[in-house]
Amino acid sequence: MVVRPRKLELLARRSFTFGEGLSSGATRGHLRGKDMSTPSREIRVPRGQRQPLLDRVRPYLALCPKGCISHVTAAQLHGLPLPWFDDEIRTVHLTRPAHSAQPRRRNVIGHSNTLAPDDIMYLDGVAVTTPERTFLDLSALLSLDDLVAVADFLVCEHERPFGLAKAARVPAQTLRSYISSKRNLRGLSAARSALELMRVGVDSRPETRLRLLLQRAGLPEFTTNYAIEGDPEVWPDLACEEFKTSAEYEGEVHKTPQKQLFDRNRDERTAARGWLQVKVYKSDMRRGDAYVVEMFKRALRKQGWQG
Repeated sequence: MVVRPRKLELLARRSFTFGEGLSSGATRGHLRGKDMSTPSREIRVPRGQRQPLLDRVRPYLALCPKGCISHVTAAQLHGLPLPWFDDEIRTVHLTRPAHSAQPRRRNVIGHSNTLAPDDIMYLDGVAVTTPERTFLDLSALLSLDDLVAVADFLVCEHERPFGLAKAARVPAQTLRSYISSKRNLRGLSAARSALELMRVGVDSRPETRLRLLLQRAGLPEFTTNYAIEGDPEVWPDLACEEFKTSAEYEGEVHKTPQKQLFDRNRDERTAARGWLQVKVYKSDMRRGDAYVVEMFKRALRKQGWQG
């Protein structure tokens, strides 16, 4: 088999269409060989090759030129926090223009929708729904809490004395304006409800879940992006100013020696300023909502809450 040098890399490293393989100089026999898998009709993947999702989905659009990557697959490409493990999602979501036939092929979920030009962006030449449109499409698939976590992720921004400044993927007002401009779409009501519950400054999906849990329990309000005064300031995940009670969700990142030292200094400063801190771990969340709520009730009562 004679393969052009630039095409050899294509065949060896990423997914490609059967036509691309032929144009590279590969024979039909090679493209049907045991070293190639066929996830969907006319698509080949070199066996044993790990590749970026963008390269994995590229051939699907080559075979569906008027389509774009959407829904869960777009969420994966944008890095949105989904309630599933991204690497385990192998199905590709493709959207074609309204009134077009939906893509029908193995490992593809097809959609047909009317998308405005500003609903689509390009990632290295691959057409993908924008983060705003992807959020709207997910509103028909996710639970409300999971949808709020996506909204919190998109609008998160902060500039603190420690760490790097974080800019919003989509400013909160931009996301609100986008959703308010839509009419008669599946999931729109859920999207509007999620925007009412989203807050700026939430750094992770577990933080979103914790915030919503405390809010629904009827406890005093815990806010995001709050700085406890002092030199230096302390920035807890959540803060109840009225009763000087803060919340910290301790995820895997807190296990590193550097982060543990930072956390110890933070904890000491928090206590020195008269605040009571509640640390919540994954194991606490597994014990159930009532258990976590009771942790905060005890802390709030120590700080003067009469609820």
